[in-house]
Amino acid sequence: MDARTFIREITAGRNYQGQVVHVRAIDPREPRYAEPKAPVADGLRSLLRRQNIHRLYVHQARAVDLATEGKDFVVVTGTASGKTLCYNLPVVQTLLSEPAARALYLFPTKALTQDQFAGLQRWSQEEELINVLRPAVYDGDTPSHNRSAVRARASVVLTNPDMLHVGMLPYHGKWHEFLRSLRYVVIDELHTYRGIFGSHVACVLRRLLRLCEHYGSRPQVIASSATIANPVELAASLTGRRAELVDDDGSGRGRKYFVLWNPPFLAGDNVSRRSANVEAVELLAELVRRRTQTIVFAKSRVAAELIYTYARRQLDGQGDLAERIRPYRGGYLPGERREIEQELFSGRLLAVSATTALELGIDVGGMDAAVLVGFPGTICSTWQQAGRAGRSSQDSLVILVGYNEPVDQYLMRHPEYLFAASHEHAVIDPSNPHILASQLACACFEKPLSPADREWFGPVAMEVAEIAREEGEMKAIDQRYYWSKADLPHRRVSLRMMSNDTYAISDLSQAGKVIGNVDSISAPELVYPNAVYLHEGRGYLVRELDSQAKVARVEPADVDYYTQPVLASSCRLGEPTQTGQLLDGETFFGPADVTWQTTAFRKVKYYTMELVGQSDLDLPAQTLSTTATWWTASEAMLAELGKKGHNPIEALMGVRNLMLAALPSLAMCDRRDISGMVDSANLGKPAVMVYDRYPGGLGFALQGFELMGQWLEMAQRIVAECLCQTGCPSCVGLPNLRPPIHHDPDVCGSMPVPDKQATLLLLKMLQAAWGG
Repeated sequence: MDARTFIREITAGRNYQGQVVHVRAIDPREPRYAEPKAPVADGLRSLLRRQNIHRLYVHQARAVDLATEGKDFVVVTGTASGKTLCYNLPVVQTLLSEPAARALYLFPTKALTQDQFAGLQRWSQEEELINVLRPAVYDGDTPSHNRSAVRARASVVLTNPDMLHVGMLPYHGKWHEFLRSLRYVVIDELHTYRGIFGSHVACVLRRLLRLCEHYGSRPQVIASSATIANPVELAASLTGRRAELVDDDGSGRGRKYFVLWNPPFLAGDNVSRRSANVEAVELLAELVRRRTQTIVFAKSRVAAELIYTYARRQLDGQGDLAERIRPYRGGYLPGERREIEQELFSGRLLAVSATTALELGIDVGGMDAAVLVGFPGTICSTWQQAGRAGRSSQDSLVILVGYNEPVDQYLMRHPEYLFAASHEHAVIDPSNPHILASQLACACFEKPLSPADREWFGPVAMEVAEIAREEGEMKAIDQRYYWSKADLPHRRVSLRMMSNDTYAISDLSQAGKVIGNVDSISAPELVYPNAVYLHEGRGYLVRELDSQAKVARVEPADVDYYTQPVLASSCRLGEPTQTGQLLDGETFFGPADVTWQTTAFRKVKYYTMELVGQSDLDLPAQTLSTTATWWTASEAMLAELGKKGHNPIEALMGVRNLMLAALPSLAMCDRRDISGMVDSANLGKPAVMVYDRYPGGLGFALQGFELMGQWLEMAQRIVAECLCQTGCPSCVGLPNLRPPIHHDPDVCGSMPVPDKQATLLLLKMLQAAWGG
């Protein structure tokens, strides 16, 4: 596309109101090629030529070399740079020379598994590979009668960590031939394995490699990742083995224009801005009119549906353009999602309004433009989404539309932050005792534990096993630990924080046909009684939410509004199990029940966002029983803040944000593993609470309590070293403290950025009180 012309013409249009606040041109890059040291097999080379791949990029050639040398490696190159070839080439080349070899591909989602399976399936039909490349998917959707055939015949098995954990490793005896011949373990989208999920997956991978050793194999590990700050460190933490880095991206790219677009103030109002969703729709419609294939990234399911609905209405009557847009999000049935992906890849669709479900590497072809509606929350996600725009050497366009919320507006005022900020670290801790205890139970069931397993699970593995013995879960004989229970421990261990239960969404007008699904935690926020459920731009009225049958019953409704849940949340603190002093304030650690509930819903008119009604709801609350650290500031500190003209609550919120930002470095967790609030209900005075977002807790808040002095010092260093004047996303403004994912950000906004100077003053007083 001609991005410069588009920018020039849209800023010269009669409806333009100065929305463009920054344009950054990212220089094009010529492709660079190389040949592997060992030549690619002739049959494979001719296959590549038929797919119009005549030469390998330098990073692909380097990957082939490392695979030939038997080394583990992680590939970190841009979106659409051919990372898949970096593992497919070594695997297929090995299969051509060793037909009995096997490979295991791990993907974080079923959708990505299916996408990559389709690509391998096409390869397997080529004459050169028809007898050696036999890919198969093995996940929860694989029919039971097909599973033995997969084990016996497949040369490449594609699955996800959850299925590996609960559906393969406990039954490794059935997989012994596969594990004995396993040459490669491929870990795609490495950057997604962070926090609690990543820590669990690290233990699952070590269990896999331990069993491979038992059966006499030592597979190479090949990983691919989006750009993060520490890919090699993450790969080593996941597998316990050193990996080489492949990051010299040889793929070419055209010039990319990155535009920051700030919706204008409403007439006579320097506070409220025009809807970011509507601004995005107008940009999308203009791009579609120019036959520019575009992907829009929305921050919630409802926003993706609204943008699609508005865009169709704007393009109605303009040929077939309205029919060439579709939404794409979680909750659609797999067949529906595959259909949309194929239509996008083929070019039949000109645009898609998507959630982050399309952020990962599902192959939908190269887009010409990407419109990001709101800051995605991390630098890594921003560039992942922006990377969806760009076809080989052609120019591409990325437009970030800001919501009228503090973090987005900060970026609109300070665009340099977006382009200069470093990518985030991915942090995991497979030695976390809570995670390790549950994973060692699974490992013990698979194969008795011995002192040699410290190599796989760390120096405290035997001590954790001894605790399990004392609790009656294991038996010890001659320094070996055996599983002593009748049950399968794997079923007690969920790798992810999210619920495995789902609600079906059933259309009463089609005899109860299932049209979508939603996880059980989200159901009360999305399909509560009388909610308007949006699906492919059509509104459905929820008639019943049946918690027994796990079904939301809906029927089509022609209404001029959508609905938004009203949530109430609270944290009830239990009796502290540990206490500490903070001058005349106090610190505590103990149990906590975090409760949230959908108490009402609002009716919001399409386009205008006018509130046209509100109704109460009587739905059961959901509770997370976990552990928390909490503390109170002294009356003297709060009074000093007031005397200096600061709002004490704002200072407390700023400190909470900084403590949430600092704790991952101390507790080896991800920001998504913890949360916090400022609350007066429990103690009768304001308290800052930080809790683990996991049932029963995983020790993150406890480590904060035990390291309170370091925690406060790190928080103070973050804010003191930040160059901003009043507060920004890098210090007191925390971009991941956002409303629930089923809200329209246009309506609800996000947390304000607290006063930096008030926060810094309170932190200094806290440090002095602690003795720092």
